[in-house]
Amino acid sequence: MARTFELSPGYTISRVIRGGWQLAGGHGAIDRQEAVTDLIATFDAGIFTYDCADIYTGVEELIGAARLRLANERGLDVAARMKVHTKLVPDLERLAGLSRDYIRSIVDQSLRRLKTERLDLVQFHWWDYSQPRYLDAMGWLNEMRIEGKVRNVGTTNFDTQRLREILAAGVPLVSQQLQYSVLDQRPAKSLAGLAVENGFNFLCYGSVAGGFLSDKWLGAVEPSSPLENRSLVKYKLIIDDFGGWELFQHMLRTLKSVGDRHGVDIATIASAWVLEQPRVAAVIVGARNQAHAVANARIMDIALSADDRAAIAAVVAQSPGLEGDVYALERDRHGRHGSIMHYNLNAGRK
Repeated sequence: MARTFELSPGYTISRVIRGGWQLAGGHGAIDRQEAVTDLIATFDAGIFTYDCADIYTGVEELIGAARLRLANERGLDVAARMKVHTKLVPDLERLAGLSRDYIRSIVDQSLRRLKTERLDLVQFHWWDYSQPRYLDAMGWLNEMRIEGKVRNVGTTNFDTQRLREILAAGVPLVSQQLQYSVLDQRPAKSLAGLAVENGFNFLCYGSVAGGFLSDKWLGAVEPSSPLENRSLVKYKLIIDDFGGWELFQHMLRTLKSVGDRHGVDIATIASAWVLEQPRVAAVIVGARNQAHAVANARIMDIALSADDRAAIAAVVAQSPGLEGDVYALERDRHGRHGSIMHYNLNAGRK
């Protein structure tokens, strides 16, 4: 499997992207110096692309510090190899009154935090389709792409209908960030076809279902509420919709058998499977330390055999599949999935 992917002409990323959400303030105290060192260790392991967001408290600043240290210690040419993707996520309560100035101010804020003159990729998220200004916002982002403040424009968690509208408005999307795993294959429905037609690709989170797709959960008793954190609550709902705990355990046993043949763990196989799906450019994975970063890089070295794929497909075939388009369940604020989401994440942030 190739270790890199050309996301747009002349713009190449690593096929594993280092996720930044675990470095946000809500995940416990962060040792800033150690975090920057770990980010550079990820780079040295061959994962040179990073994912963050304006709503991930302190993460853009940490990645900016890592890029600055690379430049100081190894030169500007080396630092330039680091690719950073950020997300722009307006709060739900701001959508109706969204303005060009607001969008520009968030981009400028990310530029300052990341210590750069141009953002590699801005991925736009929108909470509520009944508020129609997402088309305006994408147009304003595209203006900044034309100006040179943004190199590439993408989206996060949009459905097929709205992405078709954005593309029809002339916005040259290069990517859509979305959830994709052996448990959640909603992107393979209609969205993959639209991506083929329009030449954009997927950057995938959730490939290990918040850690559920790992050796830790193989043979484990089904957990009861309350679960340890909101991520586990979210992905336990995915497991329920996939077909329940018994079918999930069948999937873990299958992934374990495949992993044993390749000498890697369940999580590595789960992510490698996602990388092989149509229109997938990269998977976004977290890393708690340098050892995790090195292990994550192995995802790019796995080549699944026909027997491996068939074994996983046989389990998937027993699942009813998750309902609806990409992020439709999570977008229903009154449903099981949407009711646990946080919709106003910028409060008090500067």
